Amino acid sequence: MLKSASLFLGLVASSFAASFAAMAQTPATPARAAAPVAQAAAASCPALLHQSFKRLQDEAPQDLCQYAGKVVLVVNTASYCGYTKQYEGLEKLNAKYGPRGLVVLGFPSNDFKQESSNAKEIADLCYNTYGVKFPMFATTVVSGPNANPLHASLAKQTGKEPKWNFTKYLIGRDGKVIEHFPSKVAPEDAALVSKIEAAL
Repeated sequence: MLKSASLFLGLVASSFAASFAAMAQTPATPARAAAPVAQAAAASCPALLHQSFKRLQDEAPQDLCQYAGKVVLVVNTASYCGYTKQYEGLEKLNAKYGPRGLVVLGFPSNDFKQESSNAKEIADLCYNTYGVKFPMFATTVVSGPNANPLHASLAKQTGKEPKWNFTKYLIGRDGKVIEHFPSKVAPEDAALVSKIEAAL
């Protein structure tokens, strides 16, 4: 009986050792599985969002593909404009519809000579004065031959480039432009809100 028990314990030990060895030889499986997932995510990113921009507060590069599948409202902003108070309305849109899939993206620009050259001042105005929580990017060119790639694409698709600060472009979940809204269309304007709700 002792001999049988020893034999049984030996078989159990051998089986455990074999299983442990097998597990030790396959640590890369999750990494291999993650690669196709990352490739699929990149493939699902619309061409319009295949862009990278520096973040306003620290200039860390941000891939816009992270917003793929969302409804995106792109706005060129400025600190010393008659429309600057639209930051409040934009943040309200972001807070109200963000949970449903909207993201507002702010792009400060001095194209119309109404933006600070100091990123810290811009950030202070956005975050402390207007309580902005949506993503803000470093100052960029949004119109003319030197427009950044995103705004150049938006202008090409709509036939309308920004003529002033707080021009808005609404992009659907599929990465296609839904509509262009001029500066005078406030964030709470029914024309804009209805388009956002329909896209969500």
